Amino acid sequence: MPRPRLPRPLLSAALIASLLLTPLSAKPELERLEPAHWWAGMQQSELQLLLYGENLHDCTVSLTDYPGVHIDRVERVANPRYLFVYLQIAPEAAPGSLELHLTAPDVTYSVFSYELKPRVPGSADREGFNASDVIYLITPDRFANGDPSNDEIADLREGLNRAEAYGRHGGDLAGITQHLDYLADLGVTQLWLNPVRENDMPRWSYHGYAMTDFYRIDPRYGNHDDYLHLVAAARERGLGVIMDMVPNHCGLQHWFVQDPPDAEWINFAGRFEPTNHARTTNQDPHAAQIDRQRFNDGWFVADMPDLNQRHPLMADYLIQNAIWWIEEAGLSGVRVDTYPYPDKHFMARWASAILTEYPQLNLVGEEWTLSPALVAYWQRGKVNADAYTSPMPSMMDFPLNDALRLALTAPEETWNAGFIRLYEAVAHDFLYPAPQDLVIFPDNHDMDRFYTQVGEDLALFKLGLVFNLTMRGIPQLYYGTEILMHNRDHPGDHGVIRTDFPGGWAGDPVNAFTGDGLTTDQRDAQAFTRRLLHWRRTATAIHDGALRHFVPDDGTYCYFRYTDESTVMVVLNKRPEPAVLPTARFAEILPPGSHGTDVLTGTTQDLSESVVVPARSAVVLEIH
Repeated sequence: MPRPRLPRPLLSAALIASLLLTPLSAKPELERLEPAHWWAGMQQSELQLLLYGENLHDCTVSLTDYPGVHIDRVERVANPRYLFVYLQIAPEAAPGSLELHLTAPDVTYSVFSYELKPRVPGSADREGFNASDVIYLITPDRFANGDPSNDEIADLREGLNRAEAYGRHGGDLAGITQHLDYLADLGVTQLWLNPVRENDMPRWSYHGYAMTDFYRIDPRYGNHDDYLHLVAAARERGLGVIMDMVPNHCGLQHWFVQDPPDAEWINFAGRFEPTNHARTTNQDPHAAQIDRQRFNDGWFVADMPDLNQRHPLMADYLIQNAIWWIEEAGLSGVRVDTYPYPDKHFMARWASAILTEYPQLNLVGEEWTLSPALVAYWQRGKVNADAYTSPMPSMMDFPLNDALRLALTAPEETWNAGFIRLYEAVAHDFLYPAPQDLVIFPDNHDMDRFYTQVGEDLALFKLGLVFNLTMRGIPQLYYGTEILMHNRDHPGDHGVIRTDFPGGWAGDPVNAFTGDGLTTDQRDAQAFTRRLLHWRRTATAIHDGALRHFVPDDGTYCYFRYTDESTVMVVLNKRPEPAVLPTARFAEILPPGSHGTDVLTGTTQDLSESVVVPARSAVVLEIH
């Protein structure tokens, strides 16, 4: 197998300088060292160093005396180009530079330094995203092109092709950074970016989910410093950044797939065998073992090799990589792609290791199923029949997402159609240990745009938006939802679902950042979204409040969010005429003689007898 082409940068200047002084005969050629550095004062005392290059297999590794640090063991694998060196780092070890030696009998071939950095004060105590936040999901290639100079990178396989729906369009980190003020003004508080690490695949690389280097930012998005700058600039504006991580698979062109440590590094010994997508095998007491294995070990597609998380060296590598990015970039959370597909016992270990380092961080997993029982299986605190214990704080609420679509688009309200579907989806919260920690959303990068789902009906769009921003859970919006982006002519087409945000490219005839060229409906939707989001920032009843809902009645659905200090009443009305609801029905939660001020219009209603909701609209009433 040919040696893989290795992207830049590979080694520190100090390491390169040390290798230049090495004798020429049979010298080790250290081409990669991962992770590039670590930190003193981490909870995890064991650190795996992956060394990759030539003439490494027969080397011994030693460490110049460094208080609190010693080499625990060196793991050798079938491929002589790898060494895995495990250090033990005591809590009292100080930041500084370690000096490691690669040695053959009686000859020191290489000396290199390895830095233990000081941690940022308070790093371990950082708070993750929660129900007070609103997450804004961005596909970076399609948001804004802030630096055209990185549109074409000579040593990467795919170049710019904005005319192709599945091609690279040139969006980048600089584009996002330049429009942080727009996002802050819109009212969102967290940014979830589809993967930004290198995806050097020959086609369809824009989505990022077939990574070819877990430690390198894709140069078409910018460089490592650009990513750190984005996170820091976002933090200055009160915005957190959530990284999209994929422990299940990588891209076929990943350097350690092209030249793996051994035959067990990739599932099915590196041979394509498709997954059966039978996610129920994780819970099914009757499932055949071969079906479980095919689900967990099978590949998504031939271009995405499935990583073997049961390989102890791979497991350590993936856990360290996640922790490294959180510490390095100052992340506020992690979104985990295809959460049920990897080995579930590894995923419990992966999440536990992260939360040991950052007890208040949040992690959200993707389990795309319409069964709340399957989603609940993975959430922290769930008592499962098979005794499996998951440490995941949050999961994506796909069952609620589907129920919202069905509720809004049902042609009529019946005992089992319309708002009752939404009510019953919420009623299944008894299955979840912490339903308030689920991430709820009208759409995302893998499904039709929400405006398309509701038939481009602005009234239904607004009803759905109100629901998502007032219901229990952590709301997530997809970029462009606020301006009614759609895929009406291309249902299910991911390239079009992830179309370019207008105004992100020079010469765009419409600029949604400034409002120039937007239609009346788009301006209305953008202003409506902004108004809701700004109110929500301080709406503690929505952040922390309990939920009480009432069985839908003839096209209306009423629920309350409340704490001891505040109460919010929400009524959704699908009727083609105004709804007048007697408030006596809500007496258990609505005090006598109440008034409510609508956060959407600023008008106040006397709720002594009834609440009035305009046709095909919602009221969000702060009760006083």
